[in-house]
Amino acid sequence: MDLYEYQARDLFEKYEVPVLPGIVADTPEEVRAAAEKLGGVVVVKAQVKTGGRGKAGGVKVAKTPDEAYEAAKAILGLDIKGHVVKRVMVAGGARIDKEFYFSVLLDRSNRSYLSLSSVEGGMEIEELAVERPEALARIEVNPLTGIDKTKAVEIARAAKFPEELVEKVSDVFVKLYNVYTGEGATLVEVNPLILDADGNIIALDGKVTLDDNASEVRHPEHELLEDKDAADPLEAKAKAAGLNYVKLDGQVGIIGNGAGLVMSTLDVVAYAGENHGGVKPANFLDIGGGASATVMAAGLDVILGDAQVKSVFVNVFGGITSCVAVADGIVKALEILGDAATKPLVVRLDGNQVDEGRAILAAAGHPLVTLAAGMDEGADKAAELANA
Repeated sequence: MDLYEYQARDLFEKYEVPVLPGIVADTPEEVRAAAEKLGGVVVVKAQVKTGGRGKAGGVKVAKTPDEAYEAAKAILGLDIKGHVVKRVMVAGGARIDKEFYFSVLLDRSNRSYLSLSSVEGGMEIEELAVERPEALARIEVNPLTGIDKTKAVEIARAAKFPEELVEKVSDVFVKLYNVYTGEGATLVEVNPLILDADGNIIALDGKVTLDDNASEVRHPEHELLEDKDAADPLEAKAKAAGLNYVKLDGQVGIIGNGAGLVMSTLDVVAYAGENHGGVKPANFLDIGGGASATVMAAGLDVILGDAQVKSVFVNVFGGITSCVAVADGIVKALEILGDAATKPLVVRLDGNQVDEGRAILAAAGHPLVTLAAGMDEGADKAAELANA
């Protein structure tokens, strides 16, 4: 779960990371009141879960409450990369001397943590990594030992921070790592981390991504941070049904059992789609080890509710759950959905009791169901039907 900037700021403050005061507001009138309360120069910042706010006009400096009011009128309702601004944060102003960058994230490829830092903050870190990779220090962090003061100093020096700032920034690095581990995050990023005119190190703009798995078990309070109104309705529906679902921008709905099989199916469908008008997978949906009628119906209900979906490819390998159970699940799911099932389904079964499972689907003779002998054949047929 990605947090809004104001939520990240609040977490930083909880762990004693130095931040500027900030007040959340939903209307221009609330923004004016917030600016009056903070006093002096303020910054009105759009709260959206995407980058590039400044370039899109979503960040404005205001010297008076009236200017803050006008800034809010310009920002609220603004569309930034498909995200409509419904809330802003009014933050205290800062006299910036220098801008830096720091992050700690989960490095899945190395099964470790990784710290990225640079004395060149403020710009898109992806651009810096490509254009000037030598300016970005990459330091592996052992999850067992983490970032203590010694490691933080190592990171600061690797990033070429001036020696007179190493002590200050390393203290902040330790506190940011405490946010990372204390909240079960997969990313904690500050860009920019600034040195102000008074010599203070301040986290000016934070980004935090929380691990949903950690949230469910160790941090139930994280549920309060979720913006349910902004969530994709299909993803919310799938989550409520206990399904592992991610919406993609395509036309072929995918249902499989096991994350590895579903990922392979996405690739095969994308490849097959090149021969059928460029159609692509519409989603990732893993029904797990069980394929009961209830689970299958819930999965189909979510996928068929996507207006972009033109066909569905059910690709299941029977293991502990036999193909007989899967076939029964599909037949009963279509009965449960009734008239709500209106799009063609291509079904490929393999593994435990595959012949019996295919026989059940053939006997049912549902007009929407096409049986495929193999994965490639099924992907090609689903792509063809989506393009028809």
